[in-house]
Amino acid sequence: QVQLVESGGGLVQPGGSLRLSCVASGDTFSMKTMGWYRQTPGKQRDMVAYISSGGSTNYAESVKGRFTISRDNAKNTVYLQMNSLKPEDTAVYYCNALGRWLQVQGSWGQGTQVTVSS
Repeated sequence: QVQLVESGGGLVQPGGSLRLSCVASGDTFSMKTMGWYRQTPGKQRDMVAYISSGGSTNYAESVKGRFTISRDNAKNTVYLQMNSLKPEDTAVYYCNALGRWLQVQGSWGQGTQVTVSS
């Protein structure tokens, strides 16, 4: 099963930017669709964005135009560039590998906390 390690979170002021990174184990990374999720206490984990093996991307409406997902297959890494951050973006962010029907395939990592506050 794919193992994932997220990093890059932190405290940022509203309007600021952060770039999250997620390193995946295994030698089939380039063939996998990868997704970013976020979760706040007491709520379900929601998908933020995903990128296919071919580079096609899809975003939740709440982050369109502000977040950009990308990948570096040579480094087994998927990124989430977050700009124009809002307090409602505060959450723990996770990544995972996705199957053909966007079902989660890997073990959840520890996530990375993003806090947007002045």
